Amino acid sequence: MNQEIIDEITNQDYAAITNKIEKFVSEQIEKNHSNGVILGLSGGIDSAVLAYICRGKLKEKTLALIMPDTSITPKIETEDALKIISLTGIEYKLIDIHPIVNEYSMYLEPNEKSKGNLRARVRTNILYYYANIKNYLVLGSSDKSEYLIGYFTKYGDGASDITPISSLYKLQVREIARHLGISENIISKKSSPHLWKEHEAEKELGIQYEEIDSILYCLFDKKLTVDETEKVTQIDISVIEKINQLNKDSEHKRMLPAKLETEQI
Repeated sequence: MNQEIIDEITNQDYAAITNKIEKFVSEQIEKNHSNGVILGLSGGIDSAVLAYICRGKLKEKTLALIMPDTSITPKIETEDALKIISLTGIEYKLIDIHPIVNEYSMYLEPNEKSKGNLRARVRTNILYYYANIKNYLVLGSSDKSEYLIGYFTKYGDGASDITPISSLYKLQVREIARHLGISENIISKKSSPHLWKEHEAEKELGIQYEEIDSILYCLFDKKLTVDETEKVTQIDISVIEKINQLNKDSEHKRMLPAKLETEQI
């Protein structure tokens, strides 16, 4: 792996980026005549960054929902989320989604992966429920790495009104977290959407984010071919092809639903 590429990705002005994100969220609230924003807070780095950014000028206009499924979500995740609340002072609600998911499961055929995606969609339903009550915009917490490879649940954690950190790679999210003063244990913990027991992003993907971001940066920012990316990153071409294929296979997740045009009828 080429450390120079990683340095290119991570060497950014995070103070300026933080200000741009805060300004973007404020402008979206005003543009959409909303009263504020709502986010799902998991205890992971992406949602932690959103919470810390919102703790400033947006503090009185932010609601965080902590929504563990207590049958599978590690207790430490909820504890970390509550610590973030105590440090930011933003309003929050703690809702255990286990009874809701369990009720669904009584009527559906068993499938662990689909049940995991169901958890993500239940959380989104609850976010929009409170967004409707308060006239808030839902903040999406997907970063650029997850967005480009489709590592999110369609109409689950991929559903939102605005996505403030979708232009930041995971490695950049880690650096902006350090700039914001987020605890190192949250920055260094294994990334996971916790859709099933012992769920870890890098373990599921079989690739570390240093490799994922290096590949995506070369393919999409530097506009290199797969072969050129192999030479620059010094990463095995099979890994590069896998990431490239994940991007292609997940294109439908990043697009509006296909529709039949009038002239086709």
